Amino acid sequence: MGKHSIDVKACPCCGFFTGEGGTCPVCFWTNDGQHEADDAVVPDGPNGDLSLSHARLNFAIYGASHPRYQDMVRAPRPEEQP
Repeated sequence: MGKHSIDVKACPCCGFFTGEGGTCPVCFWTNDGQHEADDAVVPDGPNGDLSLSHARLNFAIYGASHPRYQDMVRAPRPEEQP
């Protein structure tokens, strides 16, 4: 597990170790339990019309799971690095 506590999980969208549950402060994705197997599905939940795969693409381009969240995110802290 390296330098990360066993309790700290990587965000499924940005991959930084920001914890599990709630909204990630680095990408603003709300962990709704979506995983690789269903990353193209748009579930009815807290992320609105975003699938996990689309949120990842947005993060790569905009630095946030959706462009509208660019002003709400922060840079990852050193201890959150993968």
